[in-house]
Amino acid sequence: SADAQENFLQCLLQNSDNSTTSISKVIYTQNNSSYSSILDFTIQNRRFLTAATPKPQVIVKPLQVSHIQSVIFCSQWHGMQVRVRSGGHDYEGLSYISHVPYVVIDLINLRSISIDVEKTTAWIQAGATIGELYHKIADTSGTLGFPAGVCPSVGVGGHFSGGGYGILLRKYGLAADHVVDAHLVDVKGRLLDRKSMGEDLFWAIRGGGGASFGVIVAWKVELVTIPSTVTVCSSRRSLKRNLTRLVHRWQFVADKFDEDLITGVFLSSVNASTGGNRTVIASFESVFLGGVDGVIPLMQKSFPELGLVEKECTETSWVRAVLHHARFPIEASLDVLLNRSPVTKRFYKAKSDYVREPMPEIAFEGIFELFNEKEGGNAEIMLVPYGGKMSEIPESAIPFPHRAGNIYKMSPVVYWYEEGSETAERHINWIRKLHSFLTPFVSKNPRASYINYRDIDIGANKIRGYTSYKQASIWGRKYFRNNFDRLVVVKTMVDPHNFFRNEQSIPSLSSWRKQKDD
Repeated sequence: SADAQENFLQCLLQNSDNSTTSISKVIYTQNNSSYSSILDFTIQNRRFLTAATPKPQVIVKPLQVSHIQSVIFCSQWHGMQVRVRSGGHDYEGLSYISHVPYVVIDLINLRSISIDVEKTTAWIQAGATIGELYHKIADTSGTLGFPAGVCPSVGVGGHFSGGGYGILLRKYGLAADHVVDAHLVDVKGRLLDRKSMGEDLFWAIRGGGGASFGVIVAWKVELVTIPSTVTVCSSRRSLKRNLTRLVHRWQFVADKFDEDLITGVFLSSVNASTGGNRTVIASFESVFLGGVDGVIPLMQKSFPELGLVEKECTETSWVRAVLHHARFPIEASLDVLLNRSPVTKRFYKAKSDYVREPMPEIAFEGIFELFNEKEGGNAEIMLVPYGGKMSEIPESAIPFPHRAGNIYKMSPVVYWYEEGSETAERHINWIRKLHSFLTPFVSKNPRASYINYRDIDIGANKIRGYTSYKQASIWGRKYFRNNFDRLVVVKTMVDPHNFFRNEQSIPSLSSWRKQKDD
């Protein structure tokens, strides 16, 4: 109600440290002329840029930690839910959408990055993007890098808290594997670091999804050493060239390559020049930490079927290899890494799977048939090889559990460009059909998924009321496997009444017991 919102706003004004910047300068209600542009600016998926999408009562863009502390205190006092947004890339919009009265903490103003070259560490505020981080690293050093993703507008707050991976995955593991400290505001409004939060909570936020445990304000990470020369190779192959056999063969070698080499596959379809069925294209995208004279012999030895030739490869730097994978020209200005909002926003729905046994050729033939359907024309499937460092890190080291035994991660996404629920439904049904088709060929018991590719289809908490451990386990074990139980224990310890919650937040056992006892 209007009264409840007014009381909430009064609470913010009365309970904020205004010694530097008054919180009144960073509060936006629906009556504010800037409200819509602020809300929409980092909504990255057009599915959630509609009039029907729920909107927050209030947006707060904190300039200091005390603003976050005020929002947490007043939200509890006045029954508001909190959603925290750093880059706006949540695949289901959960960082800025709720179906009950809520406030969005938009961290866009908290984005400072400081790098200590001698100690090879960096403090990164949670509102910074990975593009801003890469830009800063490249400005500072030619031999340091960081193993996060390739989409530059992704915010580090959510990305690191779900794991975060990119072209350095097989050499260095995940972004979360390199977090060595963090600053978090908990449900009591305390600003905690690694020492004061304790090792259990510090474990949970590195891959367990930070939004369940508090508001992450900053990460401290260990940077990694990168050679000055990195080679990228792009090899496009079409169905006319035994594509099914080639992709099938890739499964047997991709996780066994030298850890300095990663070769991912992007499957998509294009209109056939002769009309009729679409032509399936596989783009084999390789990154090698070294010169071209190192990658060609490796490929000829391990994957001669690809027929990689030198003209398909370019020697460049690590940061420009990221540009290439983000689909920018390799010689583009590094300033493109600083754009927080893409030029064109698309509607999309994505899913994820893990493959532990090579899929038979018939599986790829079935995928290629689905690409021939109208909706499949705007889809792509990314196959990301594991092995290397990913197989060396124990499953329980951090909450992200997908380590040894996984050959690759499969990530299908379908895009569309027309508005309207009918178009959305057709495309979402298409990717659900693909997901169903893949069932026999992917991981089982549980069928694993990656939390940063959030998918509400795999299970969700109740929007109102309490969600049982059993119900949350349906989706929780898919993301976290056996680490889910420890996450529940940590959640119960640090947020017993389940204040920090969303459709896929870790449940608190004590809040469930309380509901049972009432």
